[in-house]
Amino acid sequence: MNDLSERLLDYGARIVTLVSALPTLVARRIGDQLLRSGTAVGANYEEAQGAESKADFRHKLQVALKEVRESNYWLRLLVRAEVVRGERLGTLVDESDQLRAILSKAVATSKGTQKAAAR
Repeated sequence: MNDLSERLLDYGARIVTLVSALPTLVARRIGDQLLRSGTAVGANYEEAQGAESKADFRHKLQVALKEVRESNYWLRLLVRAEVVRGERLGTLVDESDQLRAILSKAVATSKGTQKAAAR
C-alpha cells in the first residue's frame, strides 16, 4: 500500500473519531456531512487505483479531490461556528489542506498526461 493510501486511511479514521465525539445536535448534523465526505476521499482514491481506463482514473481522482475540499469546508465550519476549538482541529485541517494539494496535483498531472497522449 502506498503512502498516500495510508494517509487517506488515517485521515478517514481521524474524521470518524472526531465525528463520534461531537456534542450537540447541530454539531452531529455537520458531522454527518463531514463523515460522508471525509471517509469518501480515501475510498475514491482506492477506486482510482483499480480504474478501468485513464479517464476513469482521472474521474475518480477528481471525485476524491471534491470530497477532500468538502471535508475541509466542514472542518473549518466547526471551528468558525465555535463548535470545536481551532487548536483541537488544527492538525486535521492542515492535513486536509495537504491532501487537497496532493490530489490537485495528481488530477492536473493526469489531465496533462491524457492531453499529451492524445497528440
